[in-house]
This record gives sequence, C-alpha cells and structure tokens, in this order.
Amino acid sequence: MAQAAFEAVVEDFEFLEDWEDRYRMVIEMGKAMEPLPEALKVPATKVEGCASQVWLHMTPDAGVFHFHGESDALIVKGLIALLHRLYDGLPLAEVAAVDARAELGRLGLHDHLSAQRSNGLRAMIERIRAEAQAAA
Repeated sequence: MAQAAFEAVVEDFEFLEDWEDRYRMVIEMGKAMEPLPEALKVPATKVEGCASQVWLHMTPDAGVFHFHGESDALIVKGLIALLHRLYDGLPLAEVAAVDARAELGRLGLHDHLSAQRSNGLRAMIERIRAEAQAAA
C-alpha cells in the first residue's frame, strides 16, 4: 500500500481527463518542491542513467527513510516529487517492499513516458532502494 500522499495523487489523477492536465500536475508538483542546495549537487548524489541531470540526497533518520531531489528538467523534477510521495517517511525496512512500478502504473505513467524518461525513472527507483538498503 502506498503512502497517503501518493494515494492523494492517484485520486487527483482520476479526476483529470487528459494527459496534458496530468503532465501539468506532475510538473507543478516538481516546481513546489524545495530546491536541493547547490552544495548537494555533487557526483555522489547524481543519478546515472538519466537523460537529464538528476540528484537524489538520502537522509535516513532513526530508521525512517527521507530524501530530497532535483533535476534540470521540469517533468523529471515532477517524477522526483512523485517518488518523494511514494517513499519519503517510510521505515527503511519497508522501502524495498514498495512496488514502485505497480504504484506508478496506477497513474498510467508507463504508457506516457518516453523510453529515456522511463529508464531515468527506473534508475532513480534503483538508487532509492539501494540507499535505503545500505542505511537499514
């Protein structure tokens, strides 16, 4: 089961009739995120495998997974916002149990992302899972 914040996105998507509106919502979610400080945009936080520049900074705290991220592409920043709603605040041990592909599939994203964006999304998910596992 997804986090309540992600469930709210699923519900909002059900009310949006076309993909332009859904893309706009994802982009707005990304714009609303706190920017990642420049000092954290370093090779250690950069996600390889993304067509655009992507940085994810994980900050597990007392067994709870937290992360922040940023991208130079608006849609990718929105995808980071979706992943944030899906993973942030979970116990570290539960991060690996989240089937991100299935959860994001509930939004219909797989049918509407380019192959490059899908590969980048997969790279971000793998990075999140690996970081959570290493911190657990």
